[in-house]
Amino acid sequence: MKSIPTTAIAIFLMLVFFSCTNSSRKEVVEKSIEKPNIVIIFLDDSGYSDFTPFGQTRIKTPNVQTLAEEGVMCKNFYVPQAICSASRAALMTGCYPGRTKVFGAHGPNGRGLETTFPTMAEVFKASGYKTAIFGKWHCGDQPETHPHNRGFDESCGLMYSNDMWKHHPENPEYWGKFPIKFWENGQIKIEEIDFQHQKLLTQWYTEYAVDFINRHKEKPFLLYVPHSMPHVPLFCSEEFEGKSGVGLYGDVMMEIDWSVGQINNALKENGIDKNTIVIFSSDNGPWIAYGDHAGSTPFREAKATSFDGGTRSATIIKYPTKLKGNTECEQTMLTIDLLPTLCHIAKIPLPATEIDGKNVWDLIAGKEGAKNPHEYYAFSTGNKFESILSGDGKWKLHLPHSYQTMTDKKGKDGMPGKYKQAKIELSLFDMENDPYETTNVIEKYPEVAKKLVALAEAHQAKFYSEVTP
Repeated sequence: MKSIPTTAIAIFLMLVFFSCTNSSRKEVVEKSIEKPNIVIIFLDDSGYSDFTPFGQTRIKTPNVQTLAEEGVMCKNFYVPQAICSASRAALMTGCYPGRTKVFGAHGPNGRGLETTFPTMAEVFKASGYKTAIFGKWHCGDQPETHPHNRGFDESCGLMYSNDMWKHHPENPEYWGKFPIKFWENGQIKIEEIDFQHQKLLTQWYTEYAVDFINRHKEKPFLLYVPHSMPHVPLFCSEEFEGKSGVGLYGDVMMEIDWSVGQINNALKENGIDKNTIVIFSSDNGPWIAYGDHAGSTPFREAKATSFDGGTRSATIIKYPTKLKGNTECEQTMLTIDLLPTLCHIAKIPLPATEIDGKNVWDLIAGKEGAKNPHEYYAFSTGNKFESILSGDGKWKLHLPHSYQTMTDKKGKDGMPGKYKQAKIELSLFDMENDPYETTNVIEKYPEVAKKLVALAEAHQAKFYSEVTP
């Protein structure tokens, strides 16, 4: 029997080695695709119509326009409460404010979100993700509720809104007792934020975000960028002052648009944009009391109400590997759905605690025949449960409640206008034909109203101590 030449054995072993190596590389690639990066850009008090993809024409926002062309515009995307802390806690936990009891906007030294509710950062970190938040937290101002103790590996920014300082236009003496600090990784970096610091917030958050992307491109990450702007008081860096030609609000929005471009470009330059989910949205609608320092919405009312002007946020979701760009989604969704949906995409387990959101990936992806898994969505203002929207988005029921609406005295140049109290009775709106909630059709569709009232009563009993009269 002839012996096999040494060279033939060497060649055979090399083929086996490269076959195994390629197989191993393929497994690594497939694994990385299964674990997409996640970037959430969350604005503060931005109006539905503040960017060109959603109907704005006065201010140039080419980077948000590019994001829309590369992703899916979600036209009926909501938050469960149109106030800062409640909205952000819902995003982070997938839970209604009624469950977490995070209502309204928490001030300095506020406890915020209880540690018994896992945050999105804690959920993803447990599955190997690097996590970061650069921006406004507003989910707790106690050591145990700060971001670095809630699952974020890296963090910087403010613990609450940038107007809670000694220059507040209405109550400076009270807010002056609590200097706004700038935090970084659990440590105070700036003892008291001043005017010059405010001008640099958008720039700082963006620089931290881009640096994080550059350093963590090899492994999956969750990056949360909750901007302080365009919440009043408005500030932008010198590079954008006067650039819009339409006032300070326009300048601020142009800098936010620049920030979106910097983050999107960093993903592309690092070769990871196709396997990165980018979500662009706002915590609620515009604070219209501030007039020319507020954004705009075509819908009824605004921030701090349960009408669509407060709860419907212009949203874009980009994921080139899975989503076709330059498309629109008319399906109804809520921020509480993001946590379970992202867990589904990344194939990681949901938190062990009960959550209210559901996986809506099929809706975002435009799967034929996909239906919303929710029978309804609930909306509140502060600790008052006020309205309910059918899961398909066709009908909205307002329970009797009071709400704030603007008087003829509008805000100007950073000074707020005046509100007055109004009241709405039990009302049903046909959201397909009347998205502006103008005409009560409860007498025309009593059976629809009856069904929604029953759902509202069940929700009230589950999450609130008193039944709405």
